[in-house]
Amino acid sequence: MGNIPQEDVLVVPRSLFDRAGAFQGFCADTAAYLPLLLDPQHTSWRPRASVEEDPSFKQLIPYCVLTWSDADGRPLFFAYTRGGGQSEARLRTKRSVGIGGHIASTDGEHGDDASYESGMLRELAEEVAIDGGYAARCVGLINDDSTSVGSVHLGIVHVLELERPLVASRESELVECGFESLESLLAARDRFETWSQITLDALASGLLV
Repeated sequence: MGNIPQEDVLVVPRSLFDRAGAFQGFCADTAAYLPLLLDPQHTSWRPRASVEEDPSFKQLIPYCVLTWSDADGRPLFFAYTRGGGQSEARLRTKRSVGIGGHIASTDGEHGDDASYESGMLRELAEEVAIDGGYAARCVGLINDDSTSVGSVHLGIVHVLELERPLVASRESELVECGFESLESLLAARDRFETWSQITLDALASGLLV
């Protein structure tokens, strides 16, 4: 199982996701899922160690894509490599375009959209330092039941449009950081974790608008 931190994380029953309409890959219809997934009637806090290998629950994970447009209006995207000491062994040494992590019980007692928002901002602040303002929007969800990691997680994708391309890693396990064009990232698609591959494909298809 690996070295999993002892914390309670935000989850929903897998059956709730199935009832809302399970999908594989990327879905842009946030309105069909988020009000249900972030309803305290359905969410709960459960020990991370127990749900990491329990596919009857989906852990809700904010997945933030940082972007900036150059002088020519070309969008560039922040990417990095997960170091070998990363806590989730199944993702080590993979490239990624997403910043985020688990929503913890310390982020809010109710397990609602406010708890989620607080957890997303905390994860961002823990992993990167963003120098300047940004506009954030929620653009979709990611589900990947083809892997052991994906089967117990559900990603909620946010695009953060930065005023300036000034982002620095605050984590020793986030290395090789920088902004790259979509073409460059797609050329190295095989090096990326599955969620990032799904995100890159959605970007290429114009779905993250």
